[in-house]
Amino acid sequence: MPRNKTHKKPTFADFLKKFIFITIGAILMAVALEIFLVPNEIIDGGITGISIVLSEITSVPLGIFIFVINLPFLFIGYKQIGKTFAISTLYGVAVMSITTALLHHVEPFTNEKILAVLYGGLILGLGVGLVIRFGGALDGSEIVAILLSKKMRIPVGQIIMFINVFIFIVAGFVFGADSAMYSIFSFYMAAKVMDIVVEGLDESKSVTIISGEHEEISEAIMDRLGRNTTLIYAKGGYTKEDTQMIYCVVTRLEVAKLKAVVHEIDPKAFISIQNVADVLGGNIEKKSIH
Repeated sequence: MPRNKTHKKPTFADFLKKFIFITIGAILMAVALEIFLVPNEIIDGGITGISIVLSEITSVPLGIFIFVINLPFLFIGYKQIGKTFAISTLYGVAVMSITTALLHHVEPFTNEKILAVLYGGLILGLGVGLVIRFGGALDGSEIVAILLSKKMRIPVGQIIMFINVFIFIVAGFVFGADSAMYSIFSFYMAAKVMDIVVEGLDESKSVTIISGEHEEISEAIMDRLGRNTTLIYAKGGYTKEDTQMIYCVVTRLEVAKLKAVVHEIDPKAFISIQNVADVLGGNIEKKSIH
């Protein structure tokens, strides 16, 4: 009988790394909110945006609303995603809520709205991105979007955008139209920075090549680019001939050279290039070029 593979438990170093980076991310988000955005009447999206509006209306500290409103979504996250995610998220939200309370009476770094949008959005995206990259979240609206997406067959991104458009419209009535427009720009900037943090800066590309000269092309890629390749058996849909596809992962800067190498050997080769969010495991280190 086949032997069951044992699940590798995270080491203490893994837990420590997760703890440190989720702490840093949560603190950065609190700094972005209390030192840059909220004093300049600029809000974030999701549960945080709702909390900012409610805090403005009721004068209840922002951190209390963030923590309390996120609690039901933490329970949903526990049921749908798992215990580790829920605990990481609870810890991150708690650290963020406490830090916002500590920073509530600190003077803002700037009263220039453009600077607040730029630096607030940058720090916010960095903080949220770190927490997501290390297995947590700081806003329950993403969990709601995932659940609604499964039931309504609508992409998660569209649901999040719809939720945030509604929040920004409400913010326009509370803070004014100008603040709502600044908030939208800040949210967009934070989302872009978050993507960079979560996906990495490598901008890796996966490349699939179909050619009758697959052996020679594979060797050339390994020799001239220093990248490992994988040959995948395939069958032509029209010709019904057996062939092999070449698969490899390169950086954005290596794409042009890869195309040149392939076309030198086979000008008619089919090349498909796609973005890769992250690359983990395997022997992906670049080797020295001959």
